[in-house]
Amino acid sequence: MAMSAEHKAALVQGRKEAKAIKSYLEALAARKPGRPVTKDSVEKKLASIDARLKEERDPLRRVDLHQSRIEAEGSLTSLSDTSDIDSLEKEFTKVAKAYADRKGISYAAWRGAGVPAATLKKAGIARTRRG
Repeated sequence: MAMSAEHKAALVQGRKEAKAIKSYLEALAARKPGRPVTKDSVEKKLASIDARLKEERDPLRRVDLHQSRIEAEGSLTSLSDTSDIDSLEKEFTKVAKAYADRKGISYAAWRGAGVPAATLKKAGIARTRRG
């Protein structure tokens, strides 16, 4: 039996919503607690490591500094590889309410997944007594 155009459109919409929500939740999960790591902060750290490498005479400390530099470079690469959280949040807020309503996802479940209350408010998802 062939699907109606309406059914096909609903499937496409559902996939788009799921992709936007999954991308945002993955970006939230990838963020570490505390002060956010920015490109500027990593570049400053690299400059500091380079300066310390020029001065350091102890071979063991030099090895540690080289390792720190490798890790900072990796962090810089991952920062440029990750999507912008603000644009992901914007897409999330566009679709989250419809997705939550359709799937029966409560405010508490979103909060448990790490979605900030302010983001849920932007999405039109309100806290209720049940969750």
